[in-house]
Amino acid sequence: MSAPQSLLPALLLLCAGRAFAQSAEPEPVAIVELGGAVSRDLKGGTSFGPDLAVEATPIENWLELEAGATPLFSRHTVEWDTDLLFKKPWTLSKKAEFMVGVGPEWIHTRAYGITTNSPGIEAALDFMFWPSAKRRFGWYLEPGYDYSFGQGHPRSVGISAGLLIAIP
Repeated sequence: MSAPQSLLPALLLLCAGRAFAQSAEPEPVAIVELGGAVSRDLKGGTSFGPDLAVEATPIENWLELEAGATPLFSRHTVEWDTDLLFKKPWTLSKKAEFMVGVGPEWIHTRAYGITTNSPGIEAALDFMFWPSAKRRFGWYLEPGYDYSFGQGHPRSVGISAGLLIAIP
């Protein structure tokens, strides 16, 4: 058997070994975040509401995109925060992930009968916990900071938490 002929079976075995070493579970197309949020304006006032976001991974281990909406309710005020966060992920273990994200935000507020719209920026830390190795369901904790470019430049800190649902 010549050298090129013996090289072919060796390459086939090497490729087969790499194929078998890959995870049996495919990466999810998206992850849905469904939970609740609380926000505190730095000048005073607290608001609460549901939180819904969808997260996708265009560049594995480098970039995750999260689009979300959160209606926040307080006395005489309703605020809708819609954001798009660009996140850098880190895998801490098989069951835990951490991400740092920043991105633009659109803030629609109705207070005392007056409606305002303003752009803003949001920064967030995202902790994801997956109880099983299959990563179908989990939970998240996401503290964040918002800065509005609207009148008075309101700033707020908040946290959202809830259920993670992987979409295969």
